[in-house]
Amino acid sequence: MEPPSTTTDGPTTWECDDDLTECREVPACDEEQCRTSLDVRIHGDWYDLTGWRKGHPAGEHWIDYYDGRDATEVMDGFHSKKAMRMLERLPKTKPDTAELLEETAVPDSSTQIAFRKLREDLEAEGFWERDMIHEYKILGIWGALVAGAAFTAGSIPLLSTFLLGLSMTAAGWLGHDYIHGIDEYAFKLRNFAGFAAGLHPTWWSDKHNKHHALTNEMGCDEDVATDPFLYQWAPDPANDSPLRKIQHLIFYIPFSFMFALWRVDSMTVAVDAVEKKRPGAKDELYSLLAHYLFVLTVFPYTVWIPAVFMSGLVSALIVTPTHQSEEMFDEYQPDWVTAQFQSTRNAVTTNPFSEWIWGGMQYQLEHHLFPSMPRSKYPSLRERLIKFAEDNQIPGGYRETGEFEILKMNWDLYKRVAEADPVPGATPSRGRIGQQGSIEGTNSPANALPKATA
Repeated sequence: MEPPSTTTDGPTTWECDDDLTECREVPACDEEQCRTSLDVRIHGDWYDLTGWRKGHPAGEHWIDYYDGRDATEVMDGFHSKKAMRMLERLPKTKPDTAELLEETAVPDSSTQIAFRKLREDLEAEGFWERDMIHEYKILGIWGALVAGAAFTAGSIPLLSTFLLGLSMTAAGWLGHDYIHGIDEYAFKLRNFAGFAAGLHPTWWSDKHNKHHALTNEMGCDEDVATDPFLYQWAPDPANDSPLRKIQHLIFYIPFSFMFALWRVDSMTVAVDAVEKKRPGAKDELYSLLAHYLFVLTVFPYTVWIPAVFMSGLVSALIVTPTHQSEEMFDEYQPDWVTAQFQSTRNAVTTNPFSEWIWGGMQYQLEHHLFPSMPRSKYPSLRERLIKFAEDNQIPGGYRETGEFEILKMNWDLYKRVAEADPVPGATPSRGRIGQQGSIEGTNSPANALPKATA
């Protein structure tokens, strides 16, 4: 689609239907202001997304994060083939604007270009095709845990709590895979996380995809914005908390609350999504209601409430160490590929139970580089990513550590930060004023958490 022109009546811009079936050239200025263009680079071409910002199915905030930036890896990583084809209908940025943007934007690195070739090769080799035997097996294990928990709820409540807690953790990993997925099987099971784990799919994708896109970027990545309960770096005195000094001794308490907090956030976002008429919002809300109807009907509160906290502890022990002990970034990283290698460490499991309970998160780097790929494919990527890191001279290379040692590394981080003095001017966990993509600049539930006070 050709860029809009500047007429004798003034500059123009685009206004697009939500499905991009029609984009109309409209005046860029009204009586009060002129609408500036919102431009994103994808595979070397600049697109003017001004008119489609509100129509983006995942929310307008995603467009804002990448204004004036390259979004190729994020576009490839999170979108289906159908969504990628919609690129052909997006209006291109005006040539003079594109030229200016190209001068100010960071050029694609050789690592990014090599990664795109690797992705093409993996797609051609069928790495996004699901192993249905594996899929049915892990789904069956979850079902067996729920059935066992229900059967023992009245007679052996402690065992029921244990089994139900494991099922919730397993449901979280399964739902995580389905929400990321871009195939028909994943689309059909998108609401599994709501029904089986009480986690809202849209809330999850908003929060989690941002973590994938801006991994360990201080002020933007919600996964490392856990103060005032836990800190990954020494804060400014104004953002400090007495809890920091003992965080390595009490970390398991906020860990245990993780799923409970996520459930509250999920219900909050579910209602908001219905009010804003986001795609599939009502079905997602119904999946949450079905979850609580089932849980409250089958399990006494003395079983399911402890199971939520047990699952939160287990899940937090798994998801936190693979990033927190690695590099933290105080500014945007234009080379997304290198940033994923530098901010991610895999866990090497030692037994079949660990391989299962980690839910694919032991292959954290593979998952971050290829989030929509079925997790059954990750083990076979290891050698190729090791070679990729070597060929492209990525600092730190392919990082992996034993499953127990990586937990110790995470604890050491908490202890080291607990013993550190506050650092005046340290980046706030919810972002700086004017920081593109900051948590403070969104309506995320993380922005509603209590702020730390010294």
